[in-house]
Amino acid sequence: MVFFVRKLLQAFMLLAGVALLSFILFQYLGDPVASMLPESATEVERAALRTSLGLNDPVIMQFWHYITRLLHGNFGISYYNQVSVFQLIMERLPATLELVFVSVVMAMAIGFPLGVWSAISRNKLLKEGVQILSLIGVSLPWFLTGIILIIVFSVWLGWFPSSGRGEVVKIGFWSTGFLTASGWHSIVLPALSLGLSMVTIIMRLIRTEMLEVMKSDYVKFARARGIENYRIWFRHALKNALLPVVTVIGLQIGGLIAFAIVIETVFQWPGMGLLLIQSINFVDVPVLSGYLLFTALIFIVINTLVDLLYYLIDPRMRAQ
Repeated sequence: MVFFVRKLLQAFMLLAGVALLSFILFQYLGDPVASMLPESATEVERAALRTSLGLNDPVIMQFWHYITRLLHGNFGISYYNQVSVFQLIMERLPATLELVFVSVVMAMAIGFPLGVWSAISRNKLLKEGVQILSLIGVSLPWFLTGIILIIVFSVWLGWFPSSGRGEVVKIGFWSTGFLTASGWHSIVLPALSLGLSMVTIIMRLIRTEMLEVMKSDYVKFARARGIENYRIWFRHALKNALLPVVTVIGLQIGGLIAFAIVIETVFQWPGMGLLLIQSINFVDVPVLSGYLLFTALIFIVINTLVDLLYYLIDPRMRAQ
């Protein structure tokens, strides 16, 4: 219980710090009145708009009103789209979360078997080949990986579309492409491009951790007792090698959500990253601030869940 409360307090303090940073963005990143009104607007109209937005209030009062709005789920109004920032984020959030979900599933489905195999295999030539491929995968920038996949699978082979999300189905506020064939067809390339770096990280981490665990005394004792190799590999070595992998996967998921901007731009995927790029082009400060807050909230939630999962997996933390 104390562990859980401490994590909640840390999350609250982090969110407060991010809120302060996003408020500073409001103060020093351009004049909202200049963005919202045409050049032909009179000084009276500009002054009236500044008063209605509360820009003439003291900075402390502006920060208080800003925090109050955030607590009510009000992220402000987009300067460019003239609609609620929360509404814009909710429209784009399903696309980003589905893209990240598929990329993480693909990365785990590929990275886990390769990591275990490279740790237990005796074929040195193939192991070296896998290691070289993993180094190439982790070294290539995301935008270059996406362009290569588009050239090979979209332009040359014509197997997958090069942009867009395909047909989507609305379920309440959520729009999903998981219920249509074109949705699945469209998500393969961007998810693969986004998850390739995670594949190499998972594979190399599992390999390193399993090799370390295989040197431990209890594994040697299990072999001396005549226990089958597959039980040693999967029940003893892999189970204990998963602890740091859980932490890394959690951090990677947060990173994929925050930095899917590149892939969404390359594939014109209508997610939060593409919304951020458009907001930067139009200096849409409320959207930038809302994106910062929302991404930070996702990071904090994921890291808190990872810490709690780590607490449940590792009995030493419960003992402490």
